[in-house]
This record gives sequence, C-alpha cells and structure tokens, in this order.
Amino acid sequence: MDVRDKLWLWGHPAGSLDGRHGVQGESRITPVEAACYLGTPNLIVVNYGNSGPFPPFDQFALPMRSLKRVVWSIVGDAGQTDAALREEVFKLAARMPNITGLMMDDFFRDPEGGEDGPLGALSRAELRAVRERLRLPERTLDLWVVLYQHMLDWPVQEQLDLCDKVTLWTSKTEALRDLESSFDRLEKLAPRQGKLLGCYMQDYEARQPMPLQLMKRQCEFALDLLRQRRIEGIIFHASCICDLGLDAVEWARGWISEVGGTVIPA
Repeated sequence: MDVRDKLWLWGHPAGSLDGRHGVQGESRITPVEAACYLGTPNLIVVNYGNSGPFPPFDQFALPMRSLKRVVWSIVGDAGQTDAALREEVFKLAARMPNITGLMMDDFFRDPEGGEDGPLGALSRAELRAVRERLRLPERTLDLWVVLYQHMLDWPVQEQLDLCDKVTLWTSKTEALRDLESSFDRLEKLAPRQGKLLGCYMQDYEARQPMPLQLMKRQCEFALDLLRQRRIEGIIFHASCICDLGLDAVEWARGWISEVGGTVIPA
C-alpha cells in the first residue's frame, strides 16, 4: 500500500468558507473536484452550517462513488447533529458501498465552559445507539471523531473508548512546534484506536494563509508517522479552499505528487 492510499481530503460544499476565518476569494470547487486536483483518493464529507450538505444526500453524493473511500459526518461543525440527520446518513451508507465510516466533527465541549449536558455532542447512550448501527449486512462502518490538541487534557476517555478512529488537529499554529509531544499524549490517551493527523492548509485562528514552513512541518511529521505505522492516514483541510491559489494548497499538491507513490511497508 502506498502513501496516496492513506491520504484524505476534508470536504465541504463549494464556497462554504468564503469570507470566513480570513479566507479570501470565491471558491467554486466541489469536494470531488478538489480531491482530484489535490490527488487524494479518499474524502471526508462534513456538514458546515448553512452551507450543507442537506438531506436527501443522494445527488450531492453521486460523484463521490468514484472515490476509493468516503466518511460522512453525523456531527457537523460546531457540534451540529440531530436524530433525523443521523438517520439520513445511515440510509445513504446502506446505499453507497464506499462509505466506510461516520465522522463526528467538533464533538467535544469544554468541561469548564459552564454548559449543562454531556461533554460531547452525543451522550454515551446516543453513542452506543450509533455503534449498534455500524454493522451493515456487507461491512462494518468505523466511528471517527475530531480531537483538537488543546483537548488532550480534557476528560474525554469514556467517549473515545466508543470511537474507532481519532483525528488529531492543531488549530493554533504556535502549538505545531509541539506536534511530537501532542501525538505522544494521544497515543497514551487512545492506545486502541486508529489515528489520523489533520493538516490545515489555512491558518483559521489567525485568519491568514498557512505559512509554508508550517505546512511542510505538518506533512513531513505526518509522513514520518505513516512510515512508523503510528497513524493510518493524513487529512488535508479543506476542499473548499483548493481553488483559491493558496501557496499551502499548491505546495501540498506538489508534495502529494512527489511522495504519493512511496510504498508503506506492511
């Protein structure tokens, strides 16, 4: 298996981030077009606010049948979820054989934020109910979750125990210098789960393009982890900035072309 097979693109509908978080320009690229442009065979589809995608999903999902693997969100940005949405995703997964997992984005809530209710967007009972539906007649879906670097000290163990894949993201660029120690902590926190490293191609916190040296650092560190078989994949964020001429996107595209054929030892 080569590096390219391990690469994923985080997907939002075209234009989802236009004018938000410092993103400049008008994006018109679809998730599948962006995956083809970047060179990633796998896609994660995530609901983003008023941009969707909205059920019924079939027409939006149709081009994604050309991809190798697709993961679809049951929890979108800002922890958006409801029972009706989750039901539609399960129906789509039953009809679309290359959907291999379900993503929970922005799942965890600050335990010191003063909010009532569960730590996660879904309670443990709701998570168990989701797990009971992961086994389909011909395959079993994986349950994925987003975990940010600053959450590594939060009491998230019980929720992580009900997940199959944990994706680690570093939202503050100054924390990228601590990637090694952050990942070491994740391995101790979630020793059983498969792990993937998220790589931002825009600095959303600072509302500016991702500096090239930090883009390179993320990718090179992730490649080392792949070679050591400590992670199962690398995720690039996000499809809806791939046609804006960003240096980080173009560098990532060249890097994927260069290293994509590298064989990862079994």
